[in-house]
Amino acid sequence: MRSDKQSGTQPTGARFVDDYLAYLLAQASQRISAEFHQQVKAAGLSVTEWRVLASLEGSPGETIGDLAVLAITKQPTLSKVVQRMEADGLVARTGVRADRRQTRVGITTKGRNLIAALCDQANQHQKAVLAPFGEEKAALLIDMLRVLMTEHVPLDLPLDTDE
Repeated sequence: MRSDKQSGTQPTGARFVDDYLAYLLAQASQRISAEFHQQVKAAGLSVTEWRVLASLEGSPGETIGDLAVLAITKQPTLSKVVQRMEADGLVARTGVRADRRQTRVGITTKGRNLIAALCDQANQHQKAVLAPFGEEKAALLIDMLRVLMTEHVPLDLPLDTDE
């Protein structure tokens, strides 16, 4: 779909990637995330630590495998990060009764307190990013992205992008 000046959007180029959904999503994610990741680093967390804590906030706990998907991190990398975070008192690991091979990770009070302000900042950042769309289109975009994620379950995780 090509855009024009009458629609109020930027015209696209002739390059393949200019209209390729996966590329556009990746570029948008990288640009939006990079803005917020400055605040994460200023708070003394790595991007992966932020993703772990943010993924656990409001959750009763996640297995290492599920947390790897949520935090967009390969499982071996995540296991090392979780180990450091547990030593710092930010998360706690427990065994899963149904499967002793699995470990469930939960956020601690210390971890929750550490990211409370960051979650507020993340919500403010999201609101600013979505402001040009208006509330209705912003909500529709979020819903459409959720559908894409549901329809395209990850078979394997991508390479770690930010550590």
